[in-house]
Amino acid sequence: MKDMYILILVVLFTCGCRHQNGQQGSSFSERRSLAEASDKRLKEASGLAASAANPGMFWTHNDAGNDAEIYLIDKNSEIKLTVTLTGIENRDWEDITVGPGPDSTKSYVYVGDIGDNDAVYLYKYIYRFPEPVLGTADHINISVLDTIIFKLEDTMKDTESLFIDAASSNLYVISKREEPVFLYELKNHQVSNDTFTAYKKLSLPFGEIVAADRFAESGDILIKNYKSIYYWENKNGSDVVTLLRNQPEEVPYEEEPQGEAITWATDGSGFYTLSEKKKKEPSYLYFYPRK
Repeated sequence: MKDMYILILVVLFTCGCRHQNGQQGSSFSERRSLAEASDKRLKEASGLAASAANPGMFWTHNDAGNDAEIYLIDKNSEIKLTVTLTGIENRDWEDITVGPGPDSTKSYVYVGDIGDNDAVYLYKYIYRFPEPVLGTADHINISVLDTIIFKLEDTMKDTESLFIDAASSNLYVISKREEPVFLYELKNHQVSNDTFTAYKKLSLPFGEIVAADRFAESGDILIKNYKSIYYWENKNGSDVVTLLRNQPEEVPYEEEPQGEAITWATDGSGFYTLSEKKKKEPSYLYFYPRK
């Protein structure tokens, strides 16, 4: 009976999503192809975050087993700065976000080593450091950073999306390899060196969630899987959990080779996506303008 109840909720929620036919009625216009990510270093782009300290640029990184590096790219998908996190392993980096941190005068980068395809890791890691600013160097090393260690409240599982709520500084991850998926909330990570617990807040009737982002100014949320992008407009200034209880709009989305990255533009004018290279298919930086 419990499984049947969950199935009914999934069907009702999914049917209730505001599907948009083509672009008519959508909150976003047709995507624009900005540039191919042709640099060989961008071979498994798994996260994307608009930079606050470097306007018009983005932070990205590769997936599991690659170097412990993040890359600052421009809208031509050209790497302008490589940042190596010394002494750190890329066990399974899956997402990246930019937001507030311990010093209110700075913006911080959060790199999520949160993937776990086989559900074998008890602890997940988020690496936090003040956002580097592009200067004359094209490669810098960072050895001083914060490591946020946490586990999920219930059990070990794969999570591939990470976002921050600028208002509360809470971090959120979403499970991937189950349906429905679950949202987990990580609080109070700014003021303690303890190991944290991310608590389950609600279920979402989707599968294969690989990326998410919350717009700092309005609190609007984007969540994507490989085939769809879902959008929650925050008309009432709701917190994350309250907002995600509402029905989203499904944004018209052209599937990418293995699209695992999404970020809002810093001015909220739309959002960007980036994908891994798969079977030698090219990867592009795309922009979806808000109407």
